[in-house]
Amino acid sequence: MQYKIVIPARFASTRLPGKPLMNIAGRPMIWHTYQRALETLIGNKNIVIATDHAETAQIATDFGANVVMTSSEHESGTSRLAEVARRSNWDEDTIVVNLQGDEPLLAPDLIELTAKTLADNPHAGISTLGCQIKEQADLLNPNCVKVVCDRNGKAIYFSRSAIPFARDGFEQAHFDTPRNPWQRHIGMYAYRVSALYQYQAWPSSVLEELEKLEQLRAIFNDVHIQVALIDKAPRHGVDTFDDLEKVRHIIAQGSAEQTQLQKQNSANSHYF
Repeated sequence: MQYKIVIPARFASTRLPGKPLMNIAGRPMIWHTYQRALETLIGNKNIVIATDHAETAQIATDFGANVVMTSSEHESGTSRLAEVARRSNWDEDTIVVNLQGDEPLLAPDLIELTAKTLADNPHAGISTLGCQIKEQADLLNPNCVKVVCDRNGKAIYFSRSAIPFARDGFEQAHFDTPRNPWQRHIGMYAYRVSALYQYQAWPSSVLEELEKLEQLRAIFNDVHIQVALIDKAPRHGVDTFDDLEKVRHIIAQGSAEQTQLQKQNSANSHYF
């Protein structure tokens, strides 16, 4: 399956300025995210880092990435992707996965699944991921975005509210049945280039402005968003310094385990 990965790397993050270049195990965060893209095996020629920051661009170029310098005026990663697609002259049927630059732990199979979901649904302009919500606290948390789909997995609506709303009250028993209707949205997206161009041309909708969810612009304009369900939500990306510290610990722990495994393999080789 052929597709592109674009990694938006915005330097001027509100909550964590300079995020793409934050050090994790001796490498900048953007390097780690780039490795996750390489692990899909689509080849580095199909992977682009999009940034508006000269130092980030230079560092990414130095470690072998393809870089496109984009405008600093973009209000969303979607608009940044559209600029990359236009400047790269990609065909309107090309599938582009948006891999956020602050996702250094994202499993490559989720990238692949997002792209395949769009490829397998030719009437869709966008694909994304979701998983069942198992706890009432998550359902009521406005930072946990919910998605409601039809029987074929087409998104009907996204909201920060508890949707569908249980008129007779929420009970834990509801979450433990196969008919659990509550799904958490996971912010992985794939787009057809034609949908990117359309999205950029539309003004923001009242739904998007109220919920602060950019995917509602596509819903408002009748774009088919196909949702693939996975078993559980992936590890959280890096939004805050606390998130960064957690990711540093996870990666350091993984490196230590890998080093120990290599030592064991080396020791075992002495017996042959």
